[in-house]
Amino acid sequence: MKLILVAIIAYLIGNISFSLLISKIFFKDDVRNHGSGNAGSTNMIRAFGFKIGVITFIGDVLKGMLAAYIGLLIAGKDGSYIAGISVIMGHNWPVFMKFKGGKGVATTIGMLFVVLPWITLICFIIGISIAFAGRIVSIGSLIGVTLSAIVAISRHYYDIKLVMFALIYAGMCLFTHRENIRRLIKGEEKKL
Repeated sequence: MKLILVAIIAYLIGNISFSLLISKIFFKDDVRNHGSGNAGSTNMIRAFGFKIGVITFIGDVLKGMLAAYIGLLIAGKDGSYIAGISVIMGHNWPVFMKFKGGKGVATTIGMLFVVLPWITLICFIIGISIAFAGRIVSIGSLIGVTLSAIVAISRHYYDIKLVMFALIYAGMCLFTHRENIRRLIKGEEKKL
């Protein structure tokens, strides 16, 4: 029962869209009408500028952290895993936005800072360095998130719950970035 409660709370937290709130309140616009049509930090940068994108990114990171922390408090480590997956699902496929959300990277980073802090810090630094160096956010995001899952699994391969958790969050990241991956393969991915 606790895990179901955690999943519901985390999913609803994930539904809080900082990109939509900021774009509608401050710009009287919907970020999904611009660029990729995505409700996330990168599209906010393209539509409204770097500072607005960073504020959105921080908001999405914090909601990931909050959800995972609530999960940890209510149901321990298992609760943090369930909350982590659920908050990403809420961000990516929010019921209050007709299931049209973001790609979940910032929210994934946030929840991972609670669940796997040191691995996340290292992989975040690597991912953001790659993104800034090449000016392609998707490649930094994909490498950072995937690397965190690989390191987590290699260090905790005996922990089946953590392995499943890592496979699921990395899988969701790859799924939401499937178009980006196709463009990267073709050499057509946009630079920031």
